[in-house]
Amino acid sequence: MARLGLRAQLTLLYAVPFFLSGTALLSVPLLQSSQTEPAYPQLPGPGPGRAPQEEHFSQLVTVSAAALAVMVVVSVVLGWLVAGRFLKPLRTITATARDISATNLHRRLGLGGRNEFSELGATLDSLFARLEAAFASQRHFVANASHELRTPLTAQRTVLQVAMADPQASTESLRAAGLEVLALGAAQERLIDSLLTLASSEQGIDRREPFDLADLAADAVAARAGQARRRGIDLRSDLAAAPAAGEVSLAESLVANLVANALRHNVSGGHVEVRTATVAGRAHLWVSNTGAVIPPERVHELFQPFQRLDTRRARPGDGHGLGLAIVQAIAGAHDATVTARARPQGGLDIEVSFPLRVPSDAVPGR
Repeated sequence: MARLGLRAQLTLLYAVPFFLSGTALLSVPLLQSSQTEPAYPQLPGPGPGRAPQEEHFSQLVTVSAAALAVMVVVSVVLGWLVAGRFLKPLRTITATARDISATNLHRRLGLGGRNEFSELGATLDSLFARLEAAFASQRHFVANASHELRTPLTAQRTVLQVAMADPQASTESLRAAGLEVLALGAAQERLIDSLLTLASSEQGIDRREPFDLADLAADAVAARAGQARRRGIDLRSDLAAAPAAGEVSLAESLVANLVANALRHNVSGGHVEVRTATVAGRAHLWVSNTGAVIPPERVHELFQPFQRLDTRRARPGDGHGLGLAIVQAIAGAHDATVTARARPQGGLDIEVSFPLRVPSDAVPGR
């Protein structure tokens, strides 16, 4: 059976039970006929032929065998046709799925009806849609990453070419060119670190350790207090215990990116508020900041890699548009949810909610 095709297997599954039931059904009258007493006695001696009763039984056996053979043939033919009709949607699914590739993921099965095959088709259509979105996002990400990496390389080459082409270059001008190249190299390093963080967080986490969002938020606020003072931004916090579990280094990156993003995209004299608490059985982190007015319908764009709503403000200190994308990826790896709301007066309110329960595979913190 394992070497036969599915259609042949289904045909045998139809025909064999039919043959067995037909055999059992025809055996009943044969057994009854063989056990019935003859209506008249058999004459002694070698008669001209068999008794009428024996002839009747022989004819009954012959007719029953012929009828059973015909029914078996008919059952095999009908089983083959029914199996083919039954497997037609599966052949359609197989052929379409075989034709779909990375270049035409827009194709869909589009099976109608309400049965198991239509449910399978709908599931595959949903899978193809997710794959199409993932491939499109990957292509977009690679294109943007290539552009972001090429920009500082081009700037470095330009600075060096200008410095080398100046026949009257002084020590001070060469030093300034060197410092500018170093700054561009540092920007590249930050971009590569951000890309690595994004990639590692999208792969998920294998090991979970307990941590407290309040501790991570306190470290992030303390690390950026000087930057906030220099820019005249009021950085305040209200941190209550919010225990969760996951990859501590990634959780630290999540909190740090949220605080850094709130400071970077702020205004002079603005404020940033960081809060943590346990609400409804989940660990919550809130980061609110003032800033430019963001259209509510465009907030989701901020969580896409390399997205800046105002490209005119893109300067080396403005980052690469990866901060909130990293936050989204890390939250997804921790089964956490991220909610962002545009403030009417400008800025964002971002809430991250982690599962509170520490998983059984959690190990003591490092």
